[in-house]
Amino acid sequence: MHSTGGQAAGAATAAVREPVHVSPWTVRQRIVRQLWFIVQGTVFRFSFYNAFRWRRFLLRMFGARLGENARVRPSVRVDVPWNLSIGANSSVGDHAILYCLGPVTIGRHVTISQYAHLCAGTHETDTHRMLLLKPPITIGDDAWIAADAFVGPGVTIGAGTLVGARSNVFGDLPPMVVALGSPARPVRARVFVENEESVPIPELAQ
Repeated sequence: MHSTGGQAAGAATAAVREPVHVSPWTVRQRIVRQLWFIVQGTVFRFSFYNAFRWRRFLLRMFGARLGENARVRPSVRVDVPWNLSIGANSSVGDHAILYCLGPVTIGRHVTISQYAHLCAGTHETDTHRMLLLKPPITIGDDAWIAADAFVGPGVTIGAGTLVGARSNVFGDLPPMVVALGSPARPVRARVFVENEESVPIPELAQ
């Protein structure tokens, strides 16, 4: 026969290991998120391709902070828009994911290319609870997150830094570097020319 103490210990262990199924969101947040999913899947997603003013209006209605001439394409997926801030003259390309469970701050003159993924959310890794964590992401002015790159939770990317296509960023990157790989590491400095008019336009860009 098993002892009562052993049964109690087993029950306690089971209780500790029981995953957490309580939503981390308030009732109001859940309702607003559902409303945003409806808006994003209809009048946002099927708006005209260059209707940037309309999409800025919709995002601002749900608490996003967007600077002048911020451009978000209709196929961009935004979760929790009230945690999103995009500076003036920045652009977010087709099918990019802005997973704003925590604050996502994108500076001025930033380019987020197509299929890039900014993920400001994760879970506890060393517990059975797997509680939701919401570390912020910050992208500095003049940075470029190239196509299909991934930026993880808690990451700060310095001003002017270029993250190469399909790179994965799990730690902070300094300003004004070109970073490649998985995990992304700086491979060289990024230097803007002083007189851009003097730089010939490549044939492929014409």
